[in-house]
Amino acid sequence: MMFGRANRRDRFVDVVGCLAAAVVGAIFLSPALHDATTPLPTAQVLVDVVGGGLACVALWWRRRWPLGVAIACVLLGTVSMSATAAGLFALFSLAVHRPIRAVLVALAWWVPCAVVFAVYSPTTDPVSVVLVTTPLALAAVAWGMFVRARRLLLLSLRERALRAEADQRLYEDTARMAERTRIAREMHDVLAHRISLVALHAGALEIRPDLPPAEVRQTAELLRSTARQALEELRGVIGVLRDGPGQEEEAPQPRLSDIPRLVEETRRAGAKIAFEMHVSHAETAPSGLGRDAYRIVQEALTNIGKHAVGTAAEVRVSGAPDEGLHVSVRNRQPVHSHAGPVLPGAGAGLLGLHERVALAGGTLVHGPDDTGYFMVEAELPWPG
Repeated sequence: MMFGRANRRDRFVDVVGCLAAAVVGAIFLSPALHDATTPLPTAQVLVDVVGGGLACVALWWRRRWPLGVAIACVLLGTVSMSATAAGLFALFSLAVHRPIRAVLVALAWWVPCAVVFAVYSPTTDPVSVVLVTTPLALAAVAWGMFVRARRLLLLSLRERALRAEADQRLYEDTARMAERTRIAREMHDVLAHRISLVALHAGALEIRPDLPPAEVRQTAELLRSTARQALEELRGVIGVLRDGPGQEEEAPQPRLSDIPRLVEETRRAGAKIAFEMHVSHAETAPSGLGRDAYRIVQEALTNIGKHAVGTAAEVRVSGAPDEGLHVSVRNRQPVHSHAGPVLPGAGAGLLGLHERVALAGGTLVHGPDDTGYFMVEAELPWPG
């Protein structure tokens, strides 16, 4: 639609340009026709009018072949005074649509053609023709170059604005993806462990229907307590995500001192865990370091509950401010049996741990070793 409007506008400008060139050309020719001392011969008048008409008609194709039309109009000016206006308009159009080199090529023909016309016409002399028409040609070229520079500037600004909008959209998409990743990681870290404990407790009731009533009540209490904690932590995460800018309240984050409690909760679910923790100045450990260590142990124990139910595990945490923190979780690789349910897993937890440890400047390795254990080990720097 806009393309059609642009075409109609261009065609209207072309028609007006051709008519204006014809009118101005007639004004240029008029003094020669009314010169009583040296009248212009009839044959030259006819040639002048035909040349001017051809130059005006040639302007219709000035957008497609600006250099060719400009040179043609300038050459027609050697026998036609009425073609002068068309030549000026063609030079202006050439300066608008082509770089300076093409403009100089056409302009170089102007003075020789003007001199030839002055010799050819009995009503003019070379000096007056050159002095009158050359400034007009230079003015037309200068005006065209100004219009071209302005159009290029506007085009550059438009492209810059479009590029800025594209960069802004890319930044927003990247920020949105980073926020989604952060939300997904936080949800996983908060809920995966609790839900795994709930599933393990429920699985114990399923495979041991003959448990004494006291143990059933104890297991039910653990289920209720674990589910309540999961809901509270989920509520805390959602609360942080719903807060507006400037209203965010950080949910309580786990620290190094919370790792023994985490291990004890997992033991209460029936897991067999050997736990050792020897950290010098643990109370002064940065909150980020404690949170990362807690999440590593939490994710490893969650995976053990999902994929290695009933196997013994070892959790060791050691370190000091000048040595960094070493976190190790190992468990026997399970022998497949029907002893209990196997919980699904997508592997996103370990990927999240890799990213978390990499952001902290540490290293993380996981996988089976030569002794038949599956291990998750991390080395974390201790910020000064």
